Amino acid sequence: MSQTTLSNGSDAPLLLEMRAITKRFPGVLALHEVNFDVRRGEVHALVGENGAGKSTLMKILSGVYVRDGGDVIFKGHPVHFTNPRQAQVAGITTIYQELNQVAQMSVTENIFLGSEIERGVLVNWREMHAKARELLAKLHLEIDPRQPLSQLGVGQQQMVEVAKALHHRADLIIMDEPTSALSVREIEDLFGIIRELKAQGVSIIYISHHLDETFEISDRITVLRDGQHITTQPTNSLNVDSLIRYMVGRDVSEQFPKEVTPRGAEVLRVENLNQGSRLRNISFSLYAGEVLGIAGLVGAGRTELMRAIFGADLIDSGRFYIDGQPVTIHNPRDAIRYGIGLLTEDRKQQGLILKMSTRENITMSVLQRLTRGLLTNRRKETELAQKFIDNLAIKTPSQNQLAINLSGGTQQKVVLSKWMATEPRVLIFDEPTRGIDVGAKVEIYKLMNQLARQGVAILMVSSELPEIMGMSDRIMVIREGEVTGIINRDDYPDVQALQEKIMEYATGSNKIVPEHA
Repeated sequence: MSQTTLSNGSDAPLLLEMRAITKRFPGVLALHEVNFDVRRGEVHALVGENGAGKSTLMKILSGVYVRDGGDVIFKGHPVHFTNPRQAQVAGITTIYQELNQVAQMSVTENIFLGSEIERGVLVNWREMHAKARELLAKLHLEIDPRQPLSQLGVGQQQMVEVAKALHHRADLIIMDEPTSALSVREIEDLFGIIRELKAQGVSIIYISHHLDETFEISDRITVLRDGQHITTQPTNSLNVDSLIRYMVGRDVSEQFPKEVTPRGAEVLRVENLNQGSRLRNISFSLYAGEVLGIAGLVGAGRTELMRAIFGADLIDSGRFYIDGQPVTIHNPRDAIRYGIGLLTEDRKQQGLILKMSTRENITMSVLQRLTRGLLTNRRKETELAQKFIDNLAIKTPSQNQLAINLSGGTQQKVVLSKWMATEPRVLIFDEPTRGIDVGAKVEIYKLMNQLARQGVAILMVSSELPEIMGMSDRIMVIREGEVTGIINRDDYPDVQALQEKIMEYATGSNKIVPEHA
């Protein structure tokens, strides 16, 4: 399946060659004779759907996994790393999506962790703080390295990881979803630093589901699919459509396959909801079979609203109605009893129990229904789990596979299965496609269509404006904890006009009193 690797016009020598890399796990061939190389001073993007093998390949390179076959040549010499420390000493550093840091320790301690500068038997704090300041200055980060890492924002914490890579004099930095929690300004800063590192001869392997970033920052792109190398090409020889075809093996002709479903009766009504300064006088209605998109800038109060509706956070005042009848929601148990489910923004921390099996995660929300006395009916539990594995095409070698070993898109399907098992009336999707690839996104959208056809009312929070516009029937915009507008999608057939209207409400240049229509 592999195509010949094309030159990007650079005369730079190869820093890394991975030849015919093969890796097997029980019941799964994760990588099959994959080839991958990186030139000195280039940004080489590695893309593919969840489960394509990107993480496995990088974990082999960084010493987390031991390969079953193939060769790794680094700086002209064969290497066989059996732990991450060996890779780091050789000049390979990984910056993971889930930052591997100690929040209670200082910035300096995080940068030098495991490689402290010593004077005799004592740690030389003065020299370490000075070197930390020097490293941070290179990254245009003006912070006191003695302060606890927990006092920094996520973007600054990401930069501390880059400083650590500089400290270890990395020749090759692996960046795994480095912008997933960064603001637009922080992304611009990171890209500026990446370009500076390139100029210094440092190589970057860049992994991201954001294809626009990939095109902006990379020199070459390698695509993996189903554990195999598909193609490596100069970035300027590809476009988004062709790249998606390589990734998924088919045309994704419609990125947002929205189906219009006739709107049913009102299912949920929220009136005058207040929660400190976070939410103020929020009122709206949600109807059977519709997708109500919730838009707004970061910090506008979108997630806070979803958690309040689900009873995860207490409110100061407000009223909830289900099918026109007033209800009291004090906690998630109340919400579930009234048919409300919440797919949280952070599926790994709040949506799944990672060390439990796929089956246990799917059935946990209805375990009481499957239990008599102290014993769970294992046959019924297995049948229920298999029903959702089949219906949602959940890619897992078995029901016993731990959730932590599933890809991001598959994990999201497991969370969705958990809530579908409760037969919900209202489903809240908070950032439903964050951190999953374009193919898995389309599958999630189709499942949303299926739920809407069945009469489920959907609230969808998303920071991706195209997703909000592509999948919503109506769009409610929140700014600083207040509803500033509710837009009927059909009123704006022009996408540009719709986007401008959403941003107008999100930035506060217009404001309406929403109706329950």
